[in-house]
Amino acid sequence: MNQDPHTSFNPQALFESVAQQSYPNSTLYIVATPIGNSGDISLRALYLLQLADAIACEDTRNTAQLLTRYGLHKPLIAAHQHNERDIAQKIIQRLQAGERIALVSDAGTPAVSDPGAIIVDAVRQAGLRVSPLPGASAAISALSASGLIQDQFYFVGFLPAKAGQRQACLQELTPITASLIFYEAPHRILESVQALLEAFGPKRQIVFARELSKLFEEIHRCPLAEAIDWLKQDTHREKGEYVVIVEGASAVQEDNDFEAKRVLGILLAELSVKQAAALAAQLTGQKKNALYQLALEMKEQSQTT
Repeated sequence: MNQDPHTSFNPQALFESVAQQSYPNSTLYIVATPIGNSGDISLRALYLLQLADAIACEDTRNTAQLLTRYGLHKPLIAAHQHNERDIAQKIIQRLQAGERIALVSDAGTPAVSDPGAIIVDAVRQAGLRVSPLPGASAAISALSASGLIQDQFYFVGFLPAKAGQRQACLQELTPITASLIFYEAPHRILESVQALLEAFGPKRQIVFARELSKLFEEIHRCPLAEAIDWLKQDTHREKGEYVVIVEGASAVQEDNDFEAKRVLGILLAELSVKQAAALAAQLTGQKKNALYQLALEMKEQSQTT
C-alpha cells in the first residue's frame, strides 16, 4: 500500500524548510548537541553547523568526532574554561569580520554548567548578535521524567567539592520550595547524596537520572532515606554522569520554620536559649531539640550582626 505523499516523512523537505530561515552573518550561534544519543541533534543544528565558518567548542577532539558522525568537517576553535576570556576576543574579531561562529559544548546546551557564558557575555557586550538553537538539556530531560509536580525548579548545577562549602550551599537551599536540580560526577555521587540526606532529611524524594539517552539509561526515584542503599546495590551506579533532583521544601514545613523563628525571636529577647526553646516547643508543637539548635543559630547570628 502506497503512503500518502502529503503525510510521509520527507527529511529533505524538512531540511529545505530549515534552510529558508534567516541566518545572518556576524552572529554567534549557541548550538545544543546531543547528551548521549547522536540522533537527538536537531535539523536546524545540523544546518547551522554546516553553514558556520568555524565552531568554538569545549574539546576539539570530542567535537571533531561528533561532526564526523554527521559527515561534517569544520575549522574548530578550542574554547574551554581556561581560555574563555582570551578566545572571546578572537571570536569577536571574526564576528566583526562578518563570519558566523557556532558555539557548542561537549554535550547538551552550552553555557549551562559548561563553558560558554563568558564568551556569550563578551559578544553581547561588543554589540554583536547571539542566537540560540534549542536542543538537548540533561536537566530538563531529567525533570520531565521525574514525576515531581512542583511548578518551579531551581537549577544548582555542580555542588562545591569541599565538604564545608558544600554544606553551606545546601543549608541555603533547604527552605526553597522549588525542585532542586544538581549535576554530579560518578566519583562523587555517594558523598554528595550523603550530604543531601544530612541537609534535607530522609523524607524528601530524590530522583537519579543516570546516562540519559544512552544505552544504560537509568531513572530512579525514592525517599532520600533509601538513596544510599540504592546506589550501593549495583557498582555500575557509581559510573556515568548524573542529574540528581531533590524535592523542594513543602509549604507546610516552610510555614512551620517561619513560625518557629518568629516565636523564638520574641522569646530570645527575654530568655536563655534553653528556656526559649522549651517554651517555643510548647507553643508550636515542634521538637525541643530542633528548636534549641535553631535558637543557638539565631543567637549567634544576632551577636555577629
